[in-house]
Amino acid sequence: MKRLAFKMKLFEGCEIEYKKRHDALWPELKELLNETGVSDYSIFLDSDTLTLFGVLKITNPNEMIALAEHPVMKRWWEYMKDIMESNPDDSPISIPLEEIFYLP
Repeated sequence: MKRLAFKMKLFEGCEIEYKKRHDALWPELKELLNETGVSDYSIFLDSDTLTLFGVLKITNPNEMIALAEHPVMKRWWEYMKDIMESNPDDSPISIPLEEIFYLP
């Protein structure tokens, strides 16, 4: 099991909408994440900078590539692009974070 962390950025004033959309996470997206081996997934918000910090576990990190190509994931990105910084393909601008400490 590999732990991954990353950061993303919300647009100003979109904090409530971001939480609302995640509180109503699509069942097909939840199923896709579970099938891909994603677990223990959390997203935290730094409300001062509107930076989102995501942390997840995945059984095979190579599956993240396949996940990015799945139609459900692409639809989710399109749904989210109006409230957060995104790439031209609608994927969120996601910057990997290096783990420097872990206390199991």
